Amino acid sequence: MHCKPFYHRKNHNRWKVFVLATAITGLFLPAATAQKDQLLVVNAAQIKASVAPTMWGLFFEDINMGADGGIYAELVKNRSFEFSKPMMGWKVLGFLRVSLHNNAKGSLGLANEGFRGMGIKQGVGYDFSVLYRQPAPGIKLHIELVDESGNNIGGTTVTTTAGTDWKKTTATFKATATAQKAKLNIWLEGNGSIDMDMVSLFPQDTWKGRPGGMRADMIQLLADMKPGFLRFPGGCIVEGFDLSQRYRWKNTIGPIEERQLVINRWNFEFAHRPAPDYFQTFGLGFFEYFQLAEDIGAEPLPILNAGMACQFNTAELVPLEDLGSYVQDALDLVEFANGDSTTRWGRERVKMGHPDPFNLKYLG
Repeated sequence: MHCKPFYHRKNHNRWKVFVLATAITGLFLPAATAQKDQLLVVNAAQIKASVAPTMWGLFFEDINMGADGGIYAELVKNRSFEFSKPMMGWKVLGFLRVSLHNNAKGSLGLANEGFRGMGIKQGVGYDFSVLYRQPAPGIKLHIELVDESGNNIGGTTVTTTAGTDWKKTTATFKATATAQKAKLNIWLEGNGSIDMDMVSLFPQDTWKGRPGGMRADMIQLLADMKPGFLRFPGGCIVEGFDLSQRYRWKNTIGPIEERQLVINRWNFEFAHRPAPDYFQTFGLGFFEYFQLAEDIGAEPLPILNAGMACQFNTAELVPLEDLGSYVQDALDLVEFANGDSTTRWGRERVKMGHPDPFNLKYLG
């Protein structure tokens, strides 16, 4: 059988007339000829075919503050003063001097705005911590949360000790009210000088109650989806604007204060929506991603850079002869996830508190 196309050049005009006539005629068709609604009945209890659990999963990328300011529960922005502008996220309260002389509580301090404000819940405990160095004794830190109107909704006082080495001090307090956009004030009282780093504030009601962990409410939503896999830490964010800003997993493990932050790939992507304060501090790093996948019953699917920056930006490529370090990073990641304590990278995982392997099966 030979079938001729319905439309060709010879009947071009006739085709247009036919379509027009059909359209006009359709306007006057009786309602009875309209297509009837169809009812479909699905029996969810009857399994017709099996689906591999890894056909359904989650893809996480730090976009729109999905990590810092998102599932990572840290409330302080730029806690280590390492953003491109060291005081980004901070505001000086009063007049700042290097040395304090008979300074009274309430006249000098710092305020942190959090990630577009701090969400605070009444009755929840909050853990404050700071690394500090104070050559001579004499300074107290008064910690307070204030709501949008400046009302105190919780706080405590931290006493410091003198010394040339960095020390860590912690304090805990409960919020007395709920606020959507609170901020943290640190008031200094006394005489002398003090250096501060890694200023941190975490809610205590984190996922599985882990100090310095993730938001329980948001992670529960992920767990409720029963994903077969968790792909992390993203796509373009792994490539970076250029290779110097690419995601390097080895910089995201180990002690929090030693992890090297980088500018977020989505910091400057949209001219109409600039986010100059968008960085990756890596409090949520590869260890935490593996742990999260394990917690929610998903196969971990880490994504690594293959020697290429984002094609929509610099599209920088690594020469073939220089790819060795990228390959080694992938091999080292397998060792970090699955190796025992006798291996270099497996030992790092054990030191971080996970003696059993993560049973990594897939790489991207």
